Amino acid sequence: MKKLIIVALAAGSLGACTAREENTATGALIGAGTGAVIGGLATGRAGGAAAGAAIGGVGGAIIGNATTRDRVCVGRDEWGRRVSYAC
Repeated sequence: MKKLIIVALAAGSLGACTAREENTATGALIGAGTGAVIGGLATGRAGGAAAGAAIGGVGGAIIGNATTRDRVCVGRDEWGRRVSYAC
């Protein structure tokens, strides 16, 4: 079981290109795992674990995406004014 968790976390982090994608994937993995455990313990059935994993995965992805800060760079325009832009 430990090997499966390590492989899942490694695969999730390799599939991400940006910090936002990495945090979204990590949040989804953590949420799905936690939801599966809670759903399985609460219902005692595989269906409850599957539903918990689905709900937890979506919730974790939303939270992971929402808590990631946008990267902002600061530069100067052609008149020397300071401007901010996404980078």
